[in-house]
Amino acid sequence: MIAVIKSKLESLADEPKAAILRRFFKTGPGEYGEGDRFRGIRVPVLRKLCREFRHAGIEVISELLDSPWHEERMLALLLLIERYRASDEAGREKFYDFYCARTERINNWDLVDLSAPYIIGRHLETRRRSLLYRFVESPSLWERRIAIVSTFHFIRNNDFTDTLALAERLLADPESLLHKATGWMLREVGKRDQPLLEAFLDRHATAMPRTALRYAIERFPEEQRLAYLRR
Repeated sequence: MIAVIKSKLESLADEPKAAILRRFFKTGPGEYGEGDRFRGIRVPVLRKLCREFRHAGIEVISELLDSPWHEERMLALLLLIERYRASDEAGREKFYDFYCARTERINNWDLVDLSAPYIIGRHLETRRRSLLYRFVESPSLWERRIAIVSTFHFIRNNDFTDTLALAERLLADPESLLHKATGWMLREVGKRDQPLLEAFLDRHATAMPRTALRYAIERFPEEQRLAYLRR
């Protein structure tokens, strides 16, 4: 199966699109996606392939996740999500453990955002969430992003405690990709409970990175946005 999948991906390559993606995902020397390789395949096409190969085993998923090609790693995560959803409790535990053990391969922001809420977030909905607090202190940018973005699953269920606690820990993070993710999750909290978000901002707005703050208040009325930005 792996040979068939890779052959299909090769046949779908679009070099002009790949060149755009290499710039967009910052693959140059010293950038966060340094060395990442792109075939130029759109996400809807990868989702269609996921449906076609939805029964792929963990060995196939693992080989795809080891690939230097971004789209192969994305397809691996789409397949992993599909297998997780379709599994019993024992299977979900296995796929969750696999994901946690392979975070070094979930190494760009779109790969994190695509997968973390649907595996880590969903799995921890009714379990202890200590992993998130370990990841948020990780030297890995991607594990820190996994920590905060995983809470999107909780937010959708009106459970905001961990999002706010993790966001507080990320206030001093040096990475702009974490500022964006933190502000995004805070904005999602605010969509459901604006007074709660305002209370958080009243405590932390002056210390927050401007990017995180701008993302968090994006849906506020202009006058209120400006009031926070002037602090």
